Amino acid sequence: MLKKIIKPAAFLLVFLIAIFTCMYFADKLQLDYDAEREVNNITIEAISIDAGGLGEITGKLYTPYTATAAFPAPAILLMHGYQNDKDTCSAYAIELSHRGYVVLTIDLYGHGSTSVGLIERGYVNHRVSVNFGEDSAEDGTFVSISGQTRYKIMMNFSNLSFFNDVYSRDGDGNSIRDSSMGGIAAYAALTNFDFVDETRMAVGGHSMGTWASWSVAAAYTRAANVAGPDISPKAIVLQCGEIFTGSVYDSENIKFNNVLILQAKYEEFAMFRDFNNTVTNDLPKSALRSGFLGVPPGEAAWNTTYGSFADGSARRMELLNTNHRLVTHNSHGIATAIDWYNTAVSHHAGYPSTEHVYLYKELLVFAAMLLAIAAMLAFMELLLYIPFFAIVKQALPNRPERSKRGWSWWKGALITVLIAMVTYPFMTQLGHGLLPLPEGIFRMTIGNGFLSWYLLLIIIMVITTILPWRKSRKQAAAGEPEMSDMSDNTEDQPKSAGPIDYYDIGFAAEDSAGRFDWLLLFRSAIVAVLMAGFVYTLVTICQNMFLLDFRIIWPFFKTFSLERFLQFLVYIPFFATFFVLNNSKIFAQMRQPASSVPGFIGFISCWWKHALCMAGGIFLICLIEYVPFFIGIGPGADLLFSPTFGGPFMSLLLVFFPQIIVLSILCTYIYRRTGHVFVSGLAAGIISCWIIAGGSAML
Repeated sequence: MLKKIIKPAAFLLVFLIAIFTCMYFADKLQLDYDAEREVNNITIEAISIDAGGLGEITGKLYTPYTATAAFPAPAILLMHGYQNDKDTCSAYAIELSHRGYVVLTIDLYGHGSTSVGLIERGYVNHRVSVNFGEDSAEDGTFVSISGQTRYKIMMNFSNLSFFNDVYSRDGDGNSIRDSSMGGIAAYAALTNFDFVDETRMAVGGHSMGTWASWSVAAAYTRAANVAGPDISPKAIVLQCGEIFTGSVYDSENIKFNNVLILQAKYEEFAMFRDFNNTVTNDLPKSALRSGFLGVPPGEAAWNTTYGSFADGSARRMELLNTNHRLVTHNSHGIATAIDWYNTAVSHHAGYPSTEHVYLYKELLVFAAMLLAIAAMLAFMELLLYIPFFAIVKQALPNRPERSKRGWSWWKGALITVLIAMVTYPFMTQLGHGLLPLPEGIFRMTIGNGFLSWYLLLIIIMVITTILPWRKSRKQAAAGEPEMSDMSDNTEDQPKSAGPIDYYDIGFAAEDSAGRFDWLLLFRSAIVAVLMAGFVYTLVTICQNMFLLDFRIIWPFFKTFSLERFLQFLVYIPFFATFFVLNNSKIFAQMRQPASSVPGFIGFISCWWKHALCMAGGIFLICLIEYVPFFIGIGPGADLLFSPTFGGPFMSLLLVFFPQIIVLSILCTYIYRRTGHVFVSGLAAGIISCWIIAGGSAML
């Protein structure tokens, strides 16, 4: 056995070395390591901030070595968007801190490691469907809403606590309590560091974080600490921000200094493109945007600064050739923001705003994540040599009469793809907002969307498994031959395949084909848990050593707080059931002859078909959403259905699709190595549930 484990052990060692090498250099990039002086120019530390007795807000503080009590530096508070966390702001944080700014990124309510739930933001029983200040009950754009608490909260993300009471309160006693979602407390904490120049501070945010930025700026308008200096934000940078008229808040006493809006050309969220279908060259000329820029209607333009930094009236809208989610890592946007902050707080950085290193850090961390998944497979190979897990490694069924070929396979694949495509937009949005789940138990808002979708697909998969199962048994009992799917049968004769058993659908070993193999499931579950635990250990080590987790722009693998781990336990039965059944349908029940072909060629021959079935529907939805957008018509979901079905889950496609591709590779490899669907399905379910429960929004 020793000779057999040398190869997987060697691979595991190589992967581990590569992982920590990637994370080491990613850490050196974020710390701005100076090789000549052999010192880090930045220190990074995790901090916690009291949210007024509600709990703790977690943050990450970037401090340049030039920031001292004797020479305090300008500071910036950065706030992320919905379903993100503080490290989504890392691109901005790295580039700004490298240029001498103290930067604080925080996990807003209900996100990341912050203990305060999203519900503490508050909500009201109404919303607007146009820009604030351009709505009314008479024309139907100021509307009442009802439904689950999470739905009311999400429909009220744009309602701000400094708005007039008509927007921030309702007749049922509900109110928007803190639309900064912890930003106000974080800004106060930032002013208290002696190495921060509290008179030269600014804020910035993305998406949901832009509303938080408005709220922080409103709270600190002309604010002064006990010593007297003005600590109001001297600049606001909004990555995909909404604009409102001065009539909806106390514009006489609230002032917003030097506002820059970074506008995505391909913006999926309607409110950030002023409820137009597309972002055009004429958008700045609207009365709302011209008013924001302070110019007469029809005269405004993109990428032009209006007003004066000296009196805080500077305004600019920069058009970025990207989509909503990727604004956070758009090089043009980051350079524009750096120049804006520099001018607003009179800061002179050491090098140009266009020279960036953040993307190298992002790619290194991404590489480490992929290497961790590869290391997990090598770890699995070692586990399978342990006698206790010997049962887990089965041979793939040698039943050519059950293989799917030609039209038989393509028919099943087409149905699978179409079901996913048709159900995704509707079921995810239903679960996200309105599915009547007990919200004290099911607290993951995006998780509820996937839960709803998976439940429907589970029902469909169970039905489509039972029907052919029963049909095959009736045919066997009646002595009728079952038509073979073997397209290369030159005689084209019926060939009896016998009744379908548990071995055929991936739920048993060959010697227990007539029954569901609980022992195989039990030991496979242990293997899957150990595999995920191995990756979790790597994440824990990297977070403790480098304050970095495994991700690419979007949060993927993070360590759990206790409440997030409990949420993982709530959702894992549904996710695991879905992926086990999904692997059974695609890998076992639609098994291809290439599944048993050894080597890389055999792997590729069956993997691309597995990937087509698992991700094909998502890919088609991507095309439906973005092709009309890119040709200048508007986002497909908005046009085909309504803006209700656009937004979060459409924007999520750009992250979800590659995730499913990776899972298809993972599951194909495991299925070919184990001969059944338990390890592959459970491992995919655990990983997917971990991604959802680890850092996304929680009530």
